[in-house]
Amino acid sequence: MNELENKKNYDLEERTAKFGENVIIFCKGLKQDPINKPIINQLIRSATSIGANYMEANGASSKKDFRNKIHICKKEAQETKHWLRMLNTAISDNGDEIKELWKECQELTLIFGKIVSTLKN
Repeated sequence: MNELENKKNYDLEERTAKFGENVIIFCKGLKQDPINKPIINQLIRSATSIGANYMEANGASSKKDFRNKIHICKKEAQETKHWLRMLNTAISDNGDEIKELWKECQELTLIFGKIVSTLKN
Protein backbone atom coordinates (compact mmCIF):
# COMPACT_ATOMS: atom_id res chain seq x y z
CA MET A 1 0.00 0.00 0.00
CA ASN A 2 1.48 3.34 -0.95
CA GLU A 3 1.54 6.36 1.36
CA LEU A 4 -1.39 8.10 -0.36
CA GLU A 5 -3.66 5.04 -0.03
CA ASN A 6 -2.64 4.66 3.62
CA LYS A 7 -3.40 8.35 4.29
CA LYS A 8 -6.83 8.06 2.64
CA ASN A 9 -7.65 5.09 4.86
CA TYR A 10 -7.11 7.28 7.93
CA ASP A 11 -8.64 10.50 6.52
CA LEU A 12 -11.93 10.54 8.44
CA GLU A 13 -13.29 13.44 6.44
CA GLU A 14 -12.93 11.47 3.22
CA ARG A 15 -13.94 8.18 4.82
CA THR A 16 -17.17 9.53 6.31
CA ALA A 17 -18.06 11.30 3.06
CA LYS A 18 -17.38 8.13 1.06
CA PHE A 19 -19.52 6.12 3.47
CA GLY A 20 -22.44 8.52 3.01
CA GLU A 21 -22.00 8.39 -0.77
CA ASN A 22 -21.93 4.59 -0.73
CA VAL A 23 -25.16 4.48 1.26
CA ILE A 24 -26.81 6.90 -1.19
CA ILE A 25 -25.64 4.88 -4.20
CA PHE A 26 -26.83 1.65 -2.59
CA CYS A 27 -30.24 3.08 -1.71
CA LYS A 28 -30.74 4.56 -5.20
CA GLY A 29 -30.61 1.02 -6.56
CA LEU A 30 -33.34 -0.27 -4.27
CA LYS A 31 -36.94 -0.63 -5.29
CA GLN A 32 -38.93 1.35 -2.75
CA ASP A 33 -42.20 0.17 -1.26
CA PRO A 34 -44.36 1.42 1.63
CA ILE A 35 -42.33 -0.63 4.13
CA ASN A 36 -38.77 0.19 3.12
CA LYS A 37 -39.21 3.78 1.92
CA PRO A 38 -39.20 5.35 5.42
CA ILE A 39 -36.30 3.08 6.44
CA ILE A 40 -34.30 4.18 3.40
CA ASN A 41 -35.02 7.84 4.18
CA GLN A 42 -33.88 7.43 7.78
CA LEU A 43 -30.81 5.46 6.71
CA ILE A 44 -29.69 8.13 4.26
CA ARG A 45 -30.26 10.89 6.82
CA SER A 46 -28.24 9.21 9.57
CA ALA A 47 -25.47 7.91 7.27
CA THR A 48 -24.83 11.30 5.68
CA SER A 49 -25.09 13.04 9.05
CA ILE A 50 -21.94 11.25 10.24
CA GLY A 51 -19.77 13.12 7.75
CA ALA A 52 -21.63 16.41 8.19
CA ASN A 53 -21.07 16.33 11.93
CA TYR A 54 -17.44 15.38 11.44
CA MET A 55 -17.00 18.45 9.23
CA GLU A 56 -18.60 20.54 11.98
CA ALA A 57 -16.27 18.98 14.55
CA ASN A 58 -13.27 20.01 12.46
CA GLY A 59 -14.52 23.60 12.58
CA ALA A 60 -15.36 23.50 16.27
CA SER A 61 -14.86 26.65 18.32
CA SER A 62 -13.66 24.83 21.44
CA LYS A 63 -12.54 21.44 22.71
CA LYS A 64 -15.98 20.98 24.31
CA ASP A 65 -17.70 21.77 21.00
CA PHE A 66 -15.35 19.34 19.20
CA ARG A 67 -16.08 16.55 21.72
CA ASN A 68 -19.82 17.15 21.41
CA LYS A 69 -19.75 16.94 17.59
CA ILE A 70 -17.63 13.78 17.69
CA HIS A 71 -20.09 12.27 20.15
CA ILE A 72 -22.89 13.09 17.70
CA CYS A 73 -20.89 11.34 14.94
CA LYS A 74 -20.78 8.23 17.10
CA LYS A 75 -24.52 8.41 17.85
CA GLU A 76 -25.36 8.86 14.16
CA ALA A 77 -23.17 5.87 13.27
CA GLN A 78 -24.98 3.76 15.88
CA GLU A 79 -28.33 4.88 14.48
CA THR A 80 -27.16 4.04 10.96
CA LYS A 81 -26.34 0.49 12.05
CA HIS A 82 -29.89 0.20 13.36
CA TRP A 83 -31.41 1.32 10.05
CA LEU A 84 -29.14 -1.04 8.12
CA ARG A 85 -30.42 -3.88 10.28
CA MET A 86 -34.04 -2.84 9.68
CA LEU A 87 -33.43 -2.55 5.94
CA ASN A 88 -31.88 -6.01 5.90
CA THR A 89 -35.12 -7.30 7.45
CA ALA A 90 -37.32 -5.32 5.04
CA ILE A 91 -35.56 -6.57 1.90
CA SER A 92 -34.46 -10.15 1.54
CA ASP A 93 -31.78 -9.65 -1.11
CA ASN A 94 -28.76 -7.29 -1.01
CA GLY A 95 -27.68 -8.82 2.31
CA ASP A 96 -23.99 -8.84 1.36
CA GLU A 97 -24.00 -5.15 0.45
CA ILE A 98 -25.81 -4.26 3.66
CA LYS A 99 -23.32 -6.34 5.64
CA GLU A 100 -20.38 -4.44 4.09
CA LEU A 101 -21.99 -1.08 4.85
CA TRP A 102 -22.70 -2.24 8.40
CA LYS A 103 -19.07 -3.31 8.88
CA GLU A 104 -17.76 0.07 7.73
CA CYS A 105 -20.28 1.81 9.98
CA GLN A 106 -19.17 -0.34 12.92
CA GLU A 107 -15.56 0.70 12.29
CA LEU A 108 -16.61 4.36 12.24
CA THR A 109 -18.53 3.84 15.50
CA LEU A 110 -15.43 2.38 17.14
CA ILE A 111 -13.20 5.18 15.81
CA PHE A 112 -15.50 7.91 17.10
CA GLY A 113 -15.93 6.06 20.39
CA LYS A 114 -12.16 5.97 20.83
CA ILE A 115 -11.87 9.69 20.05
CA VAL A 116 -14.58 10.50 22.61
CA SER A 117 -12.96 8.34 25.31
CA THR A 118 -9.52 9.84 24.58
CA LEU A 119 -10.92 13.36 24.89
CA LYS A 120 -12.49 12.54 28.26
CA ASN A 121 -9.13 11.50 29.71
